[in-house]
Amino acid sequence: MIRNPNQARPNADGEAAEHGPRTPAGGESEAGSEHVARSEHGAGSERGAGDEHGARAGTEAAGGPASVPDGAAHPLRFGYGTNGLADLRLDDALALLADLGYDGVGLTLDHMHLDPLAPDLAARTRRLAHRLDALGLGVTVETGARYVLDPRRKHGPSLLDPDPEDRARRADLLVRAVDVAADLGAHAVHCFSGVTPAGTDEDTAWKRLAESLAPVLDAAATAGVPLAVEPEPGHLLSTLADFHTLRRTLGDPEHLGLTLDIGHCQCLEPLPPADCVRAAAPWLRHVQIEDMRRGVHEHLPFGDGEIDFPPVLEALAATGYQGLTVVELPRHSHAGPHFAEHSLPFLRRAAPASHRTNRSGEPSATH
Repeated sequence: MIRNPNQARPNADGEAAEHGPRTPAGGESEAGSEHVARSEHGAGSERGAGDEHGARAGTEAAGGPASVPDGAAHPLRFGYGTNGLADLRLDDALALLADLGYDGVGLTLDHMHLDPLAPDLAARTRRLAHRLDALGLGVTVETGARYVLDPRRKHGPSLLDPDPEDRARRADLLVRAVDVAADLGAHAVHCFSGVTPAGTDEDTAWKRLAESLAPVLDAAATAGVPLAVEPEPGHLLSTLADFHTLRRTLGDPEHLGLTLDIGHCQCLEPLPPADCVRAAAPWLRHVQIEDMRRGVHEHLPFGDGEIDFPPVLEALAATGYQGLTVVELPRHSHAGPHFAEHSLPFLRRAAPASHRTNRSGEPSATH
């Protein structure tokens, strides 16, 4: 199924430097602070979702009340992203996660981890599928590699680029990711919109996004793999409300779903993260998780931010979501094994006891 390759706003990713001090709130991301100003909520509002503005925004963002199936709660399954283990060979990273007890892996297709543009992708994908099966790891395919398409433009080209050939290169990468996901048995393919290019009006940007995603959604429907779009601070599609704009523009296609990043909810959404989970439930296809502070788009290890995780994980379990919840610490590869080792026990302690799993996937209240 693998195909052959076809060869703003600044600092939209808002990630802190890999080494050096933490950046204080309000100093890291232009994009994050801009969106928080629009939401009219400060850091102190995180625990309180009862105000009229927040409730209205949550309902509008979800396109209506969230439908959570009764009695459909499933044990939570935790994974770790390879973008936080970039200094390890892929096989070493997988062995580490299996040894630590993770249920799966968020596989970012990149030059060092299943390079999607290198020769023999189909054969390499088959070997990886066997390895994942042998280790008992589930997988989701992520497409946020910084320079996989262009060694000089971070996350470029995007689905919004003025050049249609550049947009097609990004769409081709996503189609290839869908093929890889199908061959690996992945539960979803993650993607994001990209930053609106300078000089491009918003209507044009949304039109480009919808047109660029059309062949990707066709491939997803053929493969039976959901395409899970992530609202990303600083991007055209940056909030849950923006996801619904795209969904309605495309006619609510069956294979279009949502990647919900819990940290991004804390960063800029008008509702607290637990309420975001409930609002997103009907469209939830992939979850990323890390700590974060209000107004600062900086992915932090658990405990270094402001998020109260037990209510978030309880809400997630109640949705019946059965995919992976993947730790995303892309600026912490220099100490990746350390953070992988410490993240899983934190999540297991924070998860509702009746919704934890052991490596066999069976519910377990102890670890």
